[in-house]
Amino acid sequence: MRASLRLAPTAMLFAVSLLSFTGASMAASRETRIPDAALKAASELRERALASDLGFRITESLTTEVGPRLAGSEADARAVQWAEAKFRELGFDKVWKEPVTFPKWERRSEHGEVLGTARQSLALTALGGSPGGTAEGEIVRFADLAALEAAPAGSLAGKIAFVDFRMPRAKDGAGYGPGGGIRSRGPSAAIRAGAIGYLMRSAGTDSHRSPHTGITRFDDGLTPVPSAALAAPDADQLARLLERGSVRVRFALDCGWDGQATSYNVIGEMRGTSKPDEVVLIGGHLDSWDLGTGAIDDGAGVGLTMAAAKLIGDSKQRPARTIRVVAFANEEQGLYGGKAYAQEHAKDVKKHQLAAESDFGAGRIYAYSSSAPAYAQAADQQIAEALAPLGIAHTPGKGGPGPDISPFAAQGLAWARLAQDGTDYFDYHHTPDDTLDKIDPKALAQNVAAYAVFAYLAASADGDFGSEAKKVTPPEE
Repeated sequence: MRASLRLAPTAMLFAVSLLSFTGASMAASRETRIPDAALKAASELRERALASDLGFRITESLTTEVGPRLAGSEADARAVQWAEAKFRELGFDKVWKEPVTFPKWERRSEHGEVLGTARQSLALTALGGSPGGTAEGEIVRFADLAALEAAPAGSLAGKIAFVDFRMPRAKDGAGYGPGGGIRSRGPSAAIRAGAIGYLMRSAGTDSHRSPHTGITRFDDGLTPVPSAALAAPDADQLARLLERGSVRVRFALDCGWDGQATSYNVIGEMRGTSKPDEVVLIGGHLDSWDLGTGAIDDGAGVGLTMAAAKLIGDSKQRPARTIRVVAFANEEQGLYGGKAYAQEHAKDVKKHQLAAESDFGAGRIYAYSSSAPAYAQAADQQIAEALAPLGIAHTPGKGGPGPDISPFAAQGLAWARLAQDGTDYFDYHHTPDDTLDKIDPKALAQNVAAYAVFAYLAASADGDFGSEAKKVTPPEE
């Protein structure tokens, strides 16, 4: 039998007051803040990074010495060797690789043309994941994905679907949602309507005769058909020809899946002083598409995060925690490197203080936000104030984790977003124009400074930013 426990009113008030005081004390004691000495060191680090061209030199090295690095290719293997060597050359304390296995897709050749009295060539490129083969038939134009998805079954029998959606330009890249959706879901919708091939206006914002590639998917149970993206002027040309009557095209793709490949997440660390087993993770993805040299996507991300960590490692006073840089494998075809990292390090989520990935080009960073919980808001504000001299606004509640850290964020990893100006990013994204000359060295130096300040302060904080093993649904970047 349990005895009944009753407290006198005065005792009850005392107990409640004691509990309130204890709770407030515990909350206060857990509050995450950044020491003044670290803030002062970060200010010096910021100026040192702005004056450095290291980020640009690393990016130039990758894009020049390796060039395009399609996941699973010979060049991808050379990129892994390059990353290992570069980490060691820069003096990282620890360098290692973690294997990542995935299906291997290859592009060999591609050709397209309009047939008939208006015979002429078409600038197009196979979508990643497309099968090889030749499609020849009359094209049927759709204004957007919804229109194609509404096409009745069998209505495109013997024909080629053509989605002519013009992706809007936006600083934050918001137009890529619908543009990318047309690339990933359009082929399956076309097949369900009976199409023998699929064409789309490239998911891009330029008017250059440079088609944009990117991965596509085919729903289970469907037989894939040749699928390609047209350069914007060629999509315009087809639309004009259709105004004059029916149009017949032929395109031939030599590409497809070829077994399995293994690449690697390449990892380098600048070790912390008093808490070396806890890490702040920064990085970008090492692979690229094969049309350009992968400068903005994502050579810049790899180069600037390597440079930021190197500058932190050279500081007079290193932070308490380790700075870990990850050059992720095969982001482009399905976040394989990010998923592998999350699986490999799942048991250590709490040891990851905070993570941020650079995978949106090399434009100036204009906004900062994070997933910091209430008790870490003071430290989050301190980071924001240290970033403000770089022209970076604090935008709490905005954005989400970068693509390769999103699988780990879904397991409870705390993340930060350093938002880059992507106004012209989709002019070059996944095209032959993704080359080094599209990077402004001064803008890249601002990125290096931002990542260096962010990582240094997060690694120096007294307290954490909320990483904890749990299932969450992180917001979209």
